[in-house]
Amino acid sequence: MINLQPDHPSPRIPQVWGKVPPRNKNFTGRTDQLERLREGLGGRVTAVLPHALHGLGGVGKTQMAVEYAHRYQSDYDLVWWIPADQPVLVRSSLASLAPPLGLPSASVSGVEEAANAVLEALRRGEPYTDWLLIFDNADEPEELTDILPQGSGHVLITSRNHRWASIVDAVPVDVFTREESVDFLTRRVPRGITPEDANRLAEELGDLPLALDQAGALRSETGITVSEYLRLLAQRTSQLLSQGKPSEYPASMTAAWALSVASLEEKLPEALDLLRYCAFFGPEPIPRDAFTKVVPGLSPQLSELLADPIRLGRAIGELGRFALARLDIPARTIQVHRLIQALVRDELDEAEQDRLRHEVHLLLAGYAPPDPGDANKWETYFNALGHLGPAGVARCQEPAVRELGLNMITFLYARSDYASARVFVQSFIEEWASASGGDHEDVLTVKVELGNILRELGRYDEAAARNMETLQAAEKALGRDHDTTLRALRGRAADLRASGDFLQAHEMDEETLRRFESKFGKPDWNTWRAVNSVALDHGLKSDYRNARALLEEAIRGIRAGDPSPNPASYLNIYTGLARVVRLGGDYSEACDLGEDAYAYGIVQLGPEHAWTLRTGKDLSVAWRRAGDYDRALELAEEIHQRYVRTLGLDHPDTLAAAICLANIRRTIGEFQEAVVLADDTVRRYPRIYTAEHPYYHACAGNLAVLRRITGDAEVARKINEDALAGLELKLGRDHHYSLTVALNLATDLADLGETESAYRLCAGSLRRLGTLLGENHPTTLSAAANTVANLRALGRDDEAAALFSDTEERYRRTLTLDHPDARVFLEGRRLDSDFDPPPI
Repeated sequence: MINLQPDHPSPRIPQVWGKVPPRNKNFTGRTDQLERLREGLGGRVTAVLPHALHGLGGVGKTQMAVEYAHRYQSDYDLVWWIPADQPVLVRSSLASLAPPLGLPSASVSGVEEAANAVLEALRRGEPYTDWLLIFDNADEPEELTDILPQGSGHVLITSRNHRWASIVDAVPVDVFTREESVDFLTRRVPRGITPEDANRLAEELGDLPLALDQAGALRSETGITVSEYLRLLAQRTSQLLSQGKPSEYPASMTAAWALSVASLEEKLPEALDLLRYCAFFGPEPIPRDAFTKVVPGLSPQLSELLADPIRLGRAIGELGRFALARLDIPARTIQVHRLIQALVRDELDEAEQDRLRHEVHLLLAGYAPPDPGDANKWETYFNALGHLGPAGVARCQEPAVRELGLNMITFLYARSDYASARVFVQSFIEEWASASGGDHEDVLTVKVELGNILRELGRYDEAAARNMETLQAAEKALGRDHDTTLRALRGRAADLRASGDFLQAHEMDEETLRRFESKFGKPDWNTWRAVNSVALDHGLKSDYRNARALLEEAIRGIRAGDPSPNPASYLNIYTGLARVVRLGGDYSEACDLGEDAYAYGIVQLGPEHAWTLRTGKDLSVAWRRAGDYDRALELAEEIHQRYVRTLGLDHPDTLAAAICLANIRRTIGEFQEAVVLADDTVRRYPRIYTAEHPYYHACAGNLAVLRRITGDAEVARKINEDALAGLELKLGRDHHYSLTVALNLATDLADLGETESAYRLCAGSLRRLGTLLGENHPTTLSAAANTVANLRALGRDDEAAALFSDTEERYRRTLTLDHPDARVFLEGRRLDSDFDPPPI
């Protein structure tokens, strides 16, 4: 339990203090609510429920949360502020807490992984048990319930939604009491205001803190008398009432805000201009750097203001002095309350609103730098992210602004924040198609991005359907060799692989590669990515030699021609080379390459980046094949746990990691754990792929091995027969996957006493494997070892001896006789073969 006693012998300072707004020096009152909040958070010995400050806008909920954080900061080791009004930003804000907790940042692990790691660290209380997280301006409870942290720390929520009161411990926040209003105004006005005048102001303004703050600021800045202020307030209120506009607040309160705006315009007109622009950003902090670049399309007045740093600085300062904006000097941000933003917008006609909104779009486009894939620029993109939705960027048709939208998608994709990327992509498609037509280049480009995102999310059927439509439209509208068309074509090949149609995918990738080479030449990332896809196709057809040759050439070209390669794409190709070397039977070389690739991924992308994890999974497989079981198990468990935590159980990468883990557990004799995991994983495969997909059948073959080992050879036989039939239908018999299952089926038959049938199936597979993979391939040697055992069981000792001698020599020259496979062979036992699914 957190100790919230009022006096500490030696007050501590939080080790982590993140994004909490500055304390309001004029904060007044709220004593009862703050004490109630403190007692509720600190008075229990069990886990503390989240607390919510709820009430109307402008009553000071956020200021109370800020005051609580500052007043009781010595009770916490960690205090972190999370803007929660846009659900799409909450996980990103939570993920930004990862580095202070000693966790990999979102730039290297992805937003989902980083956010989940933060939640887990807070739950465990590592490294801090005394923590406070504040979710400011949350709306619907359903949008946050799955991300509110558990554990020994405290959660504080501010919201206008009264429904929080039925879910968490709620502290209602109302307008000031009259005593608090008078106290606040006497503090707020440094040159003095009598209690009687303060009482008159509070009466007319309904004790609303936001209105009182602006009235006090106006009094301080202009010296206006209370009587004159009240006269103007009455006059403005009468005007508002005569207009008959509905309002959430009494007209006198709205009139108070209008008076502040009018006074600001009189004192410094350009400050009001700046406020109007701020009204069309989001309610999140606006980076001051968004107002430093003069870009084409801005009004002459704004361009002149931005070009004059002194005038701009004064304008920003006046917004703070009139209490129309909150300035965070260290963070260099400007934040305007959403109610003030609404007031300012409502005073403008539609044409003026459209003009200002459009110029805000241009400011955001100028603020965001090019190359969103560069992790060094991600903070800038994150600062802009919260303004895209509120500013209506999706509705803008300006090319530079649409480029901003596409760059934001690239940024979110690079961070592995696929859920947020999908939200923005869908909004862009809807708005851009409505404005420009469904076949516009921008629309088709973002539709390609949607297909890529859906594929990363494991939604293969939806990705395939959408990408097919996009490809057809792009070919018709843009031409066969347009960049967008070629990227859609490459996506279509990936969709075919996901459906299990490896042959057609290969044909399409070959065509795509030819067209990329024709357009961009060989030394180009578009071409190298296309080469990687063709190499993957070769590998899926058991043609490891050609796959290896293509990837070796690509790696040489990248290293020779690009001094600063794209790390994720380079790692994709590099680990692909390590994988195909392993599949070709060169386990030691595969380990060497895989270890270097994994180290590269950790250094360049971080240990929890999507491609680093895939590389780690492949390295675990290589270590297992090479006989390094301890390291293989440790890495397989680590990778699987990360996938389950971040992607869930039904994601393709999680399934592949589960198969990898089940295989190593079987290898080291943990049969029961392996069979439970393999059985669950095989059941899940048809949820992602079809039941006819080769991966499903090949993984079922892994399960069959475990069923036989654990005593049910008949069930194993049935599983393997079905798997072999399914694989032959999709791939034919002369395929690595099919022959792997055939070898295991032969062992099932031998265990069931059908020795002759076992021999015929195994010997036939041996011949096919020799032709397909070569006589020295480890799978071929496994087939030879098992054929020796079958010949001995049939009493054909001479043939067995001859084959034994040849196989022993081949083991000696390749894996060595110390390899676990060779030892099983020398002991006269049969070898089991297994399968690990590569990425699609």
